[in-house]
Amino acid sequence: MTQWSGKSKGTILGYKIFVYCIKKLGIRAAYSVLVFVAFYYFVAYPTSFKAMFSYFRHRQQFSFFKAVFAVYKSYFTFGQVLIDKIAISAGLRNKFTFDFDGIDILKQLLSEGKGGILISAHIGNFEIAEKFFADIDFNCQIHIVTVDQEHSVIKQYLESITDEKPNVQFIYVKEDMSHIFEINDALSKNHLICFTGDRYFDQSRTMQAELLAKEAHFPAGTFMLASRLKTPVAYVYVMKEPNLHYHLYTRRAPEFKHRDAQAVLNSYTDSVSQMLKKYPYQWFNYFDFWKD
Repeated sequence: MTQWSGKSKGTILGYKIFVYCIKKLGIRAAYSVLVFVAFYYFVAYPTSFKAMFSYFRHRQQFSFFKAVFAVYKSYFTFGQVLIDKIAISAGLRNKFTFDFDGIDILKQLLSEGKGGILISAHIGNFEIAEKFFADIDFNCQIHIVTVDQEHSVIKQYLESITDEKPNVQFIYVKEDMSHIFEINDALSKNHLICFTGDRYFDQSRTMQAELLAKEAHFPAGTFMLASRLKTPVAYVYVMKEPNLHYHLYTRRAPEFKHRDAQAVLNSYTDSVSQMLKKYPYQWFNYFDFWKD
């Protein structure tokens, strides 16, 4: 697999088992189950293993044996991230602690009333970003653009175990491109639109930029849109730390020339590279991203 398929692995039974462990035994007890789950993925998915080994060996410059161990650690860390997502969805947000690094930037963007583009990546735990945004946005002024291709039964189950009303709105990418109208409508109200900039589908238009010292492809639409709108751009990441702790990073992008999408992309990849140097095990694109 050379690009993302649009769906993640997982079954409703697996999610129910982890929810049971979390509620009955605690979050850390659920982590212990990952020792075996991570090993299963480590040995059962050779294509993903090769892609992740190449990432650690060539992009992060790990030694051979450290890169092999890093693949397992990556699976284990990703499992923790999923458990945390389930726990927070189940109403256990108070079990976690958080750092809001750059929250003033988000507040400033909202107060300026110009709208804005937020760009993230599939690193850390971006899927719980809405829980962070809810702390600063009480009027649903932040919209997360996402692909709605996960198994519907899993989505329905996760929604059923939480009574919290989301404080952000979701715009789902659709084949008929109707999501473009929703994005335009939100921007016309000076709201913030949040994208991820590191995944694309077959036949999608792409752009190239250097990430961790090698050229890779990125979805062109995100960066073309960011360069054409006269709105500020910021990068956001939610990174996992030890001891049930998360760190939200927000960094405002520099000013760009109008329609200079390549400049936006280059700035974005520089930002992602900095995050990956600090959190090498939280790169969660389990496919041949650099086509190595």
